[in-house]
Amino acid sequence: MRITRRYLAAAGALALAATSLPGHAESADDAAVRKAIDNLVKAMTAADKAALEAVVSDQLSFGHSSARVETKAEFVGNILDKKPIYKSITLGDPTISVVGNNAIARYTAAVEADSGGKEISIKLAVVTVWVKDGGTWKLLAHQSFKPT
Repeated sequence: MRITRRYLAAAGALALAATSLPGHAESADDAAVRKAIDNLVKAMTAADKAALEAVVSDQLSFGHSSARVETKAEFVGNILDKKPIYKSITLGDPTISVVGNNAIARYTAAVEADSGGKEISIKLAVVTVWVKDGGTWKLLAHQSFKPT
């Protein structure tokens, strides 16, 4: 049997579809990444320094929808300095793909915030990359963008 790119694409699509079937059980790592995402959201809305530092990697690259990119120190510092104040972050449509000690999570986010006295309400699409560090999932990269 000759393996072509078309064959590999079809096999990949079938494998991906199988993981999203209703009967597919969530793995322990999938659940742990989902919990880490929830912990990140809680830490952001609470402006909790210890919780933020525990859930993000020292090598964090946090990309905002405005194209601004922050390091871990900048990301944590801006949240603690209330730039902006996250009032609520509601996530939807999550997908998580774990590959070894790495995971990619995609989801939508409805964000309510205050930035310099200006109320912000925005819907974003988000992709995050997580790395398992000492048995704990930590955010390595984040990019949000405004869906079209």
